[in-house]
Amino acid sequence: MNDKNFITSGRNTIIHKNKKIDLLVVNGEHPVAIVSHTGINIYTGVMPQRRSEAKKAYQELVDVSTSEVFGDEKTLVFVQALDNKEYKLDYSKVGTDNFIKVHQENYI
Repeated sequence: MNDKNFITSGRNTIIHKNKKIDLLVVNGEHPVAIVSHTGINIYTGVMPQRRSEAKKAYQELVDVSTSEVFGDEKTLVFVQALDNKEYKLDYSKVGTDNFIKVHQENYI
């Protein structure tokens, strides 16, 4: 069985599980977010073309539009990161300071 480094909750929440692996959150044509054990930011690196490339870079692609995640693109995605914060990715505010915001401190 293929163990994922994240789980989904509800209709739009991703929970990061493994601090050794960074998650690359893909949502259509929007900017890619990277979730690491220290928080979340916009990913500016080279996107892995295959799953094996991501694995070698200690990354996992999370495409929210796939059926194994949420099934379609989302306007809002919440990410519970390993720094004990829940972040809100508001794709209607891409390019502004409100794209990535701390939604809740110490969610655990």
